Amino acid sequence: MDNIKTSEDIDHLRRRFFGAAAMTFAAAKLGMIGSANAQAVKASAKELPAIKPGAHTSFGPLKQIDAGLLNVGYAEAGPADGPAVILLHGWPYDIYSFVDVAPLLASAGYRVIVPYVRGYGTTRFLSSDTVRNGQQSVVALDVIALMDALKIQKATIGGFDWGARSANIVAALWPERCKALVSVSGYLIGSQEAGKAPLPPKAELQWWYQYYFATDRGRDGYDKYRHDFSKLIWQLASPKWDFDDATFDRSAASFDNPDHVAVVIHNYRWRLGLADGERKYDDQEKRLAAGPVITVPTITMEGDANGAPHPEPSTYAKKFSGKYSHRTIKGGIGHNLPQEAPRAFAEAIIDVAEV
Repeated sequence: MDNIKTSEDIDHLRRRFFGAAAMTFAAAKLGMIGSANAQAVKASAKELPAIKPGAHTSFGPLKQIDAGLLNVGYAEAGPADGPAVILLHGWPYDIYSFVDVAPLLASAGYRVIVPYVRGYGTTRFLSSDTVRNGQQSVVALDVIALMDALKIQKATIGGFDWGARSANIVAALWPERCKALVSVSGYLIGSQEAGKAPLPPKAELQWWYQYYFATDRGRDGYDKYRHDFSKLIWQLASPKWDFDDATFDRSAASFDNPDHVAVVIHNYRWRLGLADGERKYDDQEKRLAAGPVITVPTITMEGDANGAPHPEPSTYAKKFSGKYSHRTIKGGIGHNLPQEAPRAFAEAIIDVAEV
């Protein structure tokens, strides 16, 4: 399929660290690329430097912008006039899932935007009266509002977990705003009606936290133990990822957002029909409930050791009608694929963006 190879498996263990010089170059690109050298030719995926996951521990200074209902906190890297890439995190993760991906894409000439989702980090609601809504269409509309605020007409969008769902929704409902898509775990658009269907017992067991959140005890427990709870999810979802305390703590700080618990609980209760959405988003939810096909060029990805609930690639391949391929990333890669395998994720972004 032109620039995308079909059914490509990338062996994570082949990725070698080429040395401090390559990483110094990538790090410099993260913080220093600007309009003065924005005309640099974009690098291909094969030209990306090797990177050891965890090589970077920070972004440049974070930015804030009013966008729709929110004041959004975000990291930015790369030339201001480079092709836009928006990277979206999930739960319970944050922008640090892309801390190694961003410099790779910046070094290749892309303008990279990594926002905190509502309820995370430095993102805040502009009004105390706004419903702390976590339903799928609303979280995706936050992406459109951010693009409008940043005057980005069209972007390549990549994400995992909640972020992949939002990326799917933007690509499905507003394809004119999405140049291409990278989606970990494939097609994740759902509906409250679909959420009513019981699953086999082993599958239901994987969603234990969703049922816990359905109770007042679960809400209070998550609020009281949000850091311990989130670390447990990391361990279950990525059983072979040997992350250290510093790596977790950098992300866990974003869960101290005052709206975090309300948004997370509403998201999972809404999925089960235990919490109402807002009527003004009914049109978008109706369209999403129909399972719209995604037409933009897409690469889906999966780690070979993802311990979180996820569909098999064969079940969603037909939901993508444009140029499409799937990549299974080997080497014990779990649910937080961009942070565990940053070069593989960055390669996918560049490959699909160049289609």
